[in-house]
This record gives sequence, structure tokens and C-alpha cells, in this order.
Amino acid sequence: MTSLFPSRDAGPFGRRQKRERGHRIPVTVLTGFLGAGKTTLLKRFLETPEGLGTAVVVNEFGAAGIDDALLRASAEETVLLGNGCLCCVTRSDLQETLRRLAVERERGDVLAFQRVVIETSGLADPSPILQTFATDRALGERFHLDVLVTVVDAVTGRDTLSRAAEARKQTILADRLVISKSDVAGSGAADALAAELKALNPNAEIDVASNGALAPGKLTEPVTTRRNAFVAEAEHSDGIGSFVLTETRPMPWPVFARALDVLIALRAPDLLRVKGFLNVEDCRGPVVVQVVQHLTEPPVELESWPDDTRDSRVVFITRGITESQMRDLIAAVWALV
Repeated sequence: MTSLFPSRDAGPFGRRQKRERGHRIPVTVLTGFLGAGKTTLLKRFLETPEGLGTAVVVNEFGAAGIDDALLRASAEETVLLGNGCLCCVTRSDLQETLRRLAVERERGDVLAFQRVVIETSGLADPSPILQTFATDRALGERFHLDVLVTVVDAVTGRDTLSRAAEARKQTILADRLVISKSDVAGSGAADALAAELKALNPNAEIDVASNGALAPGKLTEPVTTRRNAFVAEAEHSDGIGSFVLTETRPMPWPVFARALDVLIALRAPDLLRVKGFLNVEDCRGPVVVQVVQHLTEPPVELESWPDDTRDSRVVFITRGITESQMRDLIAAVWALV
């Protein structure tokens, strides 16, 4: 089994910084549309020496904190900010979270983290985060926004940019753009996407990640070009919604797999994101499932559950697909099995 929960100990003083920043804690904002690969990129970063001493703030769109659970054991501190995009909740939520982290760090209640990474929801507009650091002087005395990184999927990225205002905004505001899934995209896909990204944001640096692998400095080093000053109101695509599919009984794997096959065959473009844990029959730990439109990642069984809950819980972010439809589909397949 492959574990997503590596065990490692941070040093008593955190990691050494490459350059002096005074007493301010550097912050990286990691954004990107649904399924772009943000969590994979962040998890790989946390496993590197450069990732030691990192506090993570996770904001998800959906009622269940899947990314929070996947990252919890890798970060010194993980905070889940409710059920909504950062651009839609009160900005003071982020401010209060960062202030609390700073106070707990000074008191010794948490490990002496040396960096903060804010992973936004796939539907988030990063503008309020930039505005927060630009206007909150008290926050600016403790934290320094180093870099805004946007992850774009090489397989579905061009289509996403053409139809999702959120993805275009995330691209336009980025200091650095990271093209993910280049290893599974067709020949020339990464180059074509890079050209489109360059047209949207000519000032951003563009890097390519393969299997979530990226030089750690790309998530920590500031970009020398000026941050794009474009700021506008968030605009969520019509018809996008989320629900959490839960099940207390262990589920035979063919039930979920076959139901998902049917859904992908009929509605793949509307299946923006599927991610969660399944309690599968004859498996000791949870099975992690992840789907983006027609792309299905191989299921992974973890060695143990991330918390005391053993129920299946899978977050669906879709366009025009309802929870009742998905439940009916699974029930029909389960009856046949």
C-alpha cells in the first residue's frame, strides 16, 4: 500500500531560510482550478527539506475537508476554512487564522513554522488575499506575501480557461504558473497551454511539473517581475455546485467503479471534481479516489484512516449533476451486484 502520510520530525528551530526577511513570515498562495493538482504539488513540497517548518491553510469548496485530511500529517499546522471559496467568505476568516497561528507560534503551542502556504479552493478568486496583505498593516508586520502560484492542468487546462472565469482570473493574477500533468497529456499539449498562459499573463514565470514534481524553490522564491495589479469581483460559473456522498456501509469496489464509469461516459465535461475516501469491502484503510472530468487517477488504499470516522465520504463538484442522481445511480448498480 502507498501511504500519503509520511512520518518525519521537524528540527527545533525549523529550517534555515535562504535569505533574510527580518521577523516576517513568508507566505505562498497556491491556487488553480478544480483538479489542477494543487494538493499533489503541495504534498511533494512538504516532503522535501525545503518544506520543513511549513504551516498550511486549506480552503475547500465542499462540506467535507478531503484535502485537509490528506495534508494533515505532512504539515505542522493545517486549518480548514469552512465550506466556501475564500472570495465568498468574510475576509477576516483568513486574517484571524493567520493571526492565531502567529500567536500560537510565539507561545510555543505549535511548532515554530517558518513559512505559510495558503491553498485556495479551485473556485477561489485570489484577489481578496492580495488585498488582505496589501491593506492589513498589522498582518503585514508578521507576514510577507512572497509568491502567488497558479497550477494549470495540461490535459484539460485550455478547455477550462475557455469556459471558467475563475481559472482565467487565477492565471491573470499569478506570479508563477505551473503546468501540471504534462506526463499524461498528449504531445505538444504543455507547449500549447504555455502559449495560451503567456497570452493571458505575459509577466508570469511558467514552469512544468511532472507527477507533481517541481523544484521546491518554485513554491518559495519570489518572482522578480511585478505582480499583476488586476483586481475584479469573483464570478462563479453558472450551474456549479457541490455535494458530499456519504455511506456508512462498506462498499464493494465494483459498485463505485461501475457507477463512476457510467457517469463519466454520459457527463464527463460536467464532472469537475470527485475526490474523497471510500470504505471498500476487504480493505483495512480508506481508498482515495480522484476524478477530473474523464481522467481517473488510480485508486490508492491508505494504511490507516486520517480520523475516527470510517464512513465513505466523497466530494463531488459538478455542473448540473445532483446528489440524488448520483445516489440513485449507485443504488441501481449496488442492487445488480
